[in-house]
Amino acid sequence: MSAEVAIRAAVIAALREDAALMAVAQGVHDGEPGRAAPPYAHVGECLGSDWGGKDVEGRELRLTIGLTVAEETPGRLAEMVTRVELALGAAGVRDGWRIVSAGLLRSRVARSGGAGAGAGAGAGWRAVMDYRLRVVRDG
Repeated sequence: MSAEVAIRAAVIAALREDAALMAVAQGVHDGEPGRAAPPYAHVGECLGSDWGGKDVEGRELRLTIGLTVAEETPGRLAEMVTRVELALGAAGVRDGWRIVSAGLLRSRVARSGGAGAGAGAGAGWRAVMDYRLRVVRDG
């Protein structure tokens, strides 16, 4: 299995297994959900490139993780962001691939839904985080 597919699955599993994240989110989706009610997390695109050494087969992955909440303030979103970082560190070996390092490249937090005061039911907050993961074939 490709590193991109295996590591996406490992990250999704780690996010779903994080009890504190699941206490504040309704679910973790593989890709942007079409019709999910916030709060939720989703794992977006994963870009891969060759990385490794003489005796190490590796890949460098760029993985996007998104969070969406419907609250007027981003308090719950801040909790969820913290949990994502911890879950990445807990992601296990999947189909022979293991994360050896994870670093945040960039993040964005912005209001979602309608603009201005009284935006209505579509208002809320979104965070999108791009991570660089270096992974190696284990075994």
